[in-house]
Amino acid sequence: MGARGHALYHPRMSDPIGHECGLAFVRLKHSPSWYARHTGDPAWGLRRLHLLMQKQRNRGQDGAGLATVKFDMPPGASFMRRLRSHRDNAIERIFKAASGDLPRITEDMDDEAIRNAADFVGDAYIGHLRYGTHSGNAVAHCHPLLRKDNTASKNLAVAGNFNMTNSPELFQRLVDYGLSPVGDSDTQVVLERIGYCLDLEHRHLRSTMGPGSFMSLEGRELAEAIARELDIARVLRRAAEDWDGGWLFAGLLGSGDAFVFRDPWGIRPGFWYEDDDLVAAASERAPLATIFNAPPDSVPAIEPGHALIVRRDGTTWTERCAPERPVRQCTFERIYFSRGNDPDIYEERKELGRRLAEPLLDLVNWNVSDAVYSFVPNTAETAYYGLVAETQHLVRHRQIDALWTKVQSGAITRDELEQLSPPQIRAEKVAHKDQRLRTFITQDRARLDLVAHVYDITHDIVGPSDSLIVLDDSIVRGTTLRESIVTILSRLDPKRIVIASSAPPIMYPDCYGIDMSQLDRFIAFQAAVSLVRERSGDALLAEVEQACLTEVDLPPARMGNHVRRIYDECSLEDLQDRIATLVRPQGLPWKGELKVVYQTVDNLRSAMPGYSGDWYFTGDYPTPGGLRVLNRAYLNWRSGSQARAY
Repeated sequence: MGARGHALYHPRMSDPIGHECGLAFVRLKHSPSWYARHTGDPAWGLRRLHLLMQKQRNRGQDGAGLATVKFDMPPGASFMRRLRSHRDNAIERIFKAASGDLPRITEDMDDEAIRNAADFVGDAYIGHLRYGTHSGNAVAHCHPLLRKDNTASKNLAVAGNFNMTNSPELFQRLVDYGLSPVGDSDTQVVLERIGYCLDLEHRHLRSTMGPGSFMSLEGRELAEAIARELDIARVLRRAAEDWDGGWLFAGLLGSGDAFVFRDPWGIRPGFWYEDDDLVAAASERAPLATIFNAPPDSVPAIEPGHALIVRRDGTTWTERCAPERPVRQCTFERIYFSRGNDPDIYEERKELGRRLAEPLLDLVNWNVSDAVYSFVPNTAETAYYGLVAETQHLVRHRQIDALWTKVQSGAITRDELEQLSPPQIRAEKVAHKDQRLRTFITQDRARLDLVAHVYDITHDIVGPSDSLIVLDDSIVRGTTLRESIVTILSRLDPKRIVIASSAPPIMYPDCYGIDMSQLDRFIAFQAAVSLVRERSGDALLAEVEQACLTEVDLPPARMGNHVRRIYDECSLEDLQDRIATLVRPQGLPWKGELKVVYQTVDNLRSAMPGYSGDWYFTGDYPTPGGLRVLNRAYLNWRSGSQARAY
């Protein structure tokens, strides 16, 4: 993930969450002149990269970058190029720059002439969309990062979506190797670690192929032989042997080899596609399926701990390059981050909505005649479809059961049968998001003014006797809920407002790519602390602090989750009721009832059984480093520090 700048503010029901970065990879199987002849576009590969990045711009808008490698360039010519931007509309900026010299290409040019005429018409590409998690917003923090060398196969470009919880230890390991790395961010550490292992691979091959060996090759012949024999999987295995974190990143070597590597827990998602013309990979499946008009089942996931490896000669395979670990694929990726047109994600989100139908019916005593169902655009829409369909189904079957009871008792009349009709759920679009109101405003007052007007509401569809049920994908920090949304919805003057979340409450920090690292920003933590203090003062909070302090110097594998003791004091119902109190604006003229309903963890797991990464809901971290981040986050809160916990 790299460095954090001024986050692009997306006004929505819950506060903006730091997105996971987006990755795109394209490796062409033909030369530029082939694409010129068969598609009419020698920059066909560059444009496929552009489309993949545009389709994933939901994953990050703090910056963008691309790198390309050109094959068969003569000595002295540039074979690796890079462009990056941290400014507004970064994707458009880098591709405008990359396309500036395309008019120089003419129909009669051969491959070498095309590659020389256009700087970014190459054979292999990586693209990156950045959502920063810390530090500044300078272009230096944008991917891809480069490691340069005068040997082509030692040149390395890396771009990815990752956070390492043990970056300081990895940095120190590099120092112990005798290196002098510049910068200690996880991005830089990963680049230098792979580069170091790439150097080791070169030394090994040189010793077995160079002067004095049984092959005794020298000069360019030796360099080319080493490039052909590089074991990319061995390089990655050596580099990743002690990494603690989640990652998906791609790398290009100047000699033409490429790889896309996924963490062994499967925390970060990655997918790939291959046909006769190219190999491509991305952070999400749907963009690959859409752009290449491919059935979703032909776009497999890169298996956890595996790397997609594409050699210079076009040979492609996947291979395990990290030790096997329990798979803990990220559920929040499915709930919120990824595009919802992936067929599996679409069904999972609908199922999350279905799972809320019965508890919401119980809340209104199954009186759907006086209930209006709605949602907050736009990410909750799919779950909303599932909620409405299941509500209709449950109410209908309850009506049938009641009718059947009367039939069996002989107490039903003809008039009752004639009056029987399917119940109609009042499903309405109450809130409309103004898509034009998107800004980089960070000043609190200006931001709140913007949020207060980002939604328009539809009047005259909610009455004073109605319960207004509004579904969102998640309620994380609650400030936008308190500062604008409840006020906006209360203007409709319903009897009751119910804010429902298709996700469980976020209770623990994330350190694997999502920007959720400060405990005191979670409305669930605020509610739990409020309840604990109300019931027993500060004693438990101090005990948890002391437990965390005693483990500060322990290895992460020996740490425990002490923050859980705070949540153990509160039921989900307790948290929901207290959160409803905390998000209700002071002095609100509306006097109706406000309720908050969260998804249960059990229902989440049932809705997406293949995705068990739920540590931000449960505190069950996939790697030891997660507990260290949790304890540090708690100690930061107790001391009043706003420092990053990882």
